[in-house]
Amino acid sequence: MRQFLIELRRRGSSPDKCEMMKNYYGKNVFVTGASSGIGKACAEMFAQNGCHVVGVSRHVDEGVETFENGGSLTLRRLDVTDELKTKEFIESLPGVDIAVLAAGIGVAGPAEMGSSELTRKQMEVNYFGTLNAAGPCLTRMRMQKRGLLIVIGSIAGKVSIPMQSQYSASKYALEAFTDAVRMEMKQYGVRACIIEPGDTKTGFTTAREIWDDASSYRGVLNKSVEKMSADEQSGKSPATVANIALALAGRKNPPARVAVGLDYKALMFLLRLMPDRAKEYILSRMYLPRR
Repeated sequence: MRQFLIELRRRGSSPDKCEMMKNYYGKNVFVTGASSGIGKACAEMFAQNGCHVVGVSRHVDEGVETFENGGSLTLRRLDVTDELKTKEFIESLPGVDIAVLAAGIGVAGPAEMGSSELTRKQMEVNYFGTLNAAGPCLTRMRMQKRGLLIVIGSIAGKVSIPMQSQYSASKYALEAFTDAVRMEMKQYGVRACIIEPGDTKTGFTTAREIWDDASSYRGVLNKSVEKMSADEQSGKSPATVANIALALAGRKNPPARVAVGLDYKALMFLLRLMPDRAKEYILSRMYLPRR
């Protein structure tokens, strides 16, 4: 782990350019959510470093791009919430050595309205969409006795944020899922890890969906979303996350989880030591208006 962090610090000074470390898993890379943000950055970075990448998204301009170093990026339309089509698509690929599962959406609203259609959509994309893609990828990796599954989680998967209870819940679920995969698949030579970005500057901010019928919480919800949006738009580049994903491919035994940035690593350490009441106080001051 120490050597891994040293390597990340070295790369951190130039997150948009990264020479490929030794790749323990292979050059066939599958990426979900590849049309924008973190998924797009991961797909491009692996391709730029000599891998053959197939990236999918519901909304993407299909095509193939080749690179001088022999890498390639093939973009295809696929909705990962369609379990059967996702399974058929992955089974049709020439190979899956590394899978980066980045597809996701954001929903903001009060926990009181947790049974709404938006909540189900949130879980369908973030959790079940990840499961739909992970299953057939893991089958192929198990059969070839080699592979790396990288799940894009969130700091919100470790610290629940007010007015993002359902988003946080979807990311908490991915933490548990990835932990189980790592234990189950180790005997087959397959590794799994989760990357935990904090605030990242992507189109995720403007695409966030907000409850229209949360009139009782409107003032609180607006303040919370404004704070989230401002933090995200002043956050790190998605290339920073892609840089970490690339570094993980060079680790025979990658760490279970990686928070993005030294500031978030420090935050995760402090939160492990902090009483729950203290955490709730700080988060409430950040995201909720004072009464």
